Amino acid sequence: MKNRRWVVGAMLAGTALSLAVAPVPSNADQYLPRLGDIMNLVQVRHAKLWFAGQAKNWDLAAYELAQLKQSLSDAASFYAGLPVTNVTTLGQPIQSISDAITAKDGKRFAAAVTELTSGCNACHATMDRGYVAIRIPTEKPFGNQDFRPQGR
Repeated sequence: MKNRRWVVGAMLAGTALSLAVAPVPSNADQYLPRLGDIMNLVQVRHAKLWFAGQAKNWDLAAYELAQLKQSLSDAASFYAGLPVTNVTTLGQPIQSISDAITAKDGKRFAAAVTELTSGCNACHATMDRGYVAIRIPTEKPFGNQDFRPQGR
């Protein structure tokens, strides 16, 4: 009985070891995030951008805007079925947000984010996804992040 357990244990260990060192399938390096996953990131960045601007944390706002812009760029380049014009029309609101951040102008920032939000909803409507309605956030979903500028 002891020998049998030892043999079974050795076989299981051998199987586990062979799985641990097995080559990674070649398609593993071709991961493509789902469009919905990219858009979820855009939505998170949109909210963080808003709260950073409301807190006058212009460094964080600039960072979140760059991340949002990259996610939109990824969506346009990864998904050929996504009309690029829908994404490129967001270029003007993104530039307006960037200009407001540079000027540290909260009023211009709020107006530009509102324009971006409208652009997001217009894109959703043209893609028959009008039921995905984005709005300016009303409450912070990130209780673990302090959006206020930190001392340097």
